[in-house]
Amino acid sequence: MRRKRLEDAKSTVSEMFDLPREIMLNLPRITMIGSNQMIVENHKGVIEYTPERIRVNSSIGVIRVQGKDMKLKNIATDDIMITGGMKAIEFI
Repeated sequence: MRRKRLEDAKSTVSEMFDLPREIMLNLPRITMIGSNQMIVENHKGVIEYTPERIRVNSSIGVIRVQGKDMKLKNIATDDIMITGGMKAIEFI
């Protein structure tokens, strides 16, 4: 209950000051360029990595990307770049 009120307060402050919600609420931000490149910001680490499946942990759960010949091009503390033929993205 208290956590919900805190998130509501952060959301209200974000709207009042026109701040990005993903930063205030620590939400992942996903940017896709076609179906061949994806950037996940505000992640909490890689859980699984194969050429067919990549799972990334986030504050809202696991983000599962399925495809073919996928690679992690860049892994930094604040973002991950995935390249390859992406077919499906799921939030688990």
